[in-house]
Amino acid sequence: MKNRQQTIRKIGRIALNVFYYSSIVLFSFILLRVFVLSSFKIPTDSMQRTIIPGDYVLVNKLAYGARIFDLFDAVDGKDVKIRRAPGYTNVKNNDVVVFHIPHPNSWDKIEMNMSKYFIKRCIGIPGDTLQIINGFYVINSDTTKHYGNISAERMLSKTTKEALPEGVYRTFPWDATLDWNIKDFGPLYIPAKGDRMKLNRTNALLYKKMIEWEKETPLKIENDTLWHNEKPLLTYTFTHNYYFMGGDKVENSQDSRYWGLLPDELIVGKAWMIWKSIDPYSKKIRRKRILKRIM
Repeated sequence: MKNRQQTIRKIGRIALNVFYYSSIVLFSFILLRVFVLSSFKIPTDSMQRTIIPGDYVLVNKLAYGARIFDLFDAVDGKDVKIRRAPGYTNVKNNDVVVFHIPHPNSWDKIEMNMSKYFIKRCIGIPGDTLQIINGFYVINSDTTKHYGNISAERMLSKTTKEALPEGVYRTFPWDATLDWNIKDFGPLYIPAKGDRMKLNRTNALLYKKMIEWEKETPLKIENDTLWHNEKPLLTYTFTHNYYFMGGDKVENSQDSRYWGLLPDELIVGKAWMIWKSIDPYSKKIRRKRILKRIM
């Protein structure tokens, strides 16, 4: 009887230890995924050749600071208040960034869907003025610096309008008067938090979705003026930072040229490394791409 009790106690202690250490491992794994690193499988070729379909990318969340919010509400599609822990760097021009698709349901409204992500290169940061001149990205009128995939931009510069489908050639803000397109775009100022802007017709078109997202209410444009609660909105001060994202495969990428600017809250982290790569057709491991740093 005594031996039986000792055996039961021993089994109980083992079970408690297993539960205790398993809980620590699980909790550590969750903390790692939420605050430090996540893995994303790349399904499309919009970032080719930097990243190709079948690559598994590690994303560094510490770089820009991990986001803190109610995960369960976010998964349910509810609006959540997002805070960001301090990071050790800021998003820079030409960083490769993972973020939530800003328009998961409609290009008319900025939303966050926890299950839908893009990976693109950051072309423009808050405070930049961006243009596309004959297919080439130009920031702050400085034509000596290169942004994005310069070889793809060079090919685009040689492509005629007639060779491009209408849905590829025409771009944000989809206005016939501005007539922005994939080869001739902007200038577009990228707002920084605290920027105060006059809302003329052009600015009303360019920034309407962002202001709606910040104010959490729909707006309307009438007589070249933005209206809020039946009152004209003539100026606006932005409460968030915004970014311009572009795909390395210039002629095949749903990016800021088509849907506009990205709010800071939707940024997940900085793409760091390809930790695994499997050819989606042959299912073979592409060993040369394993542990490749993303630049």
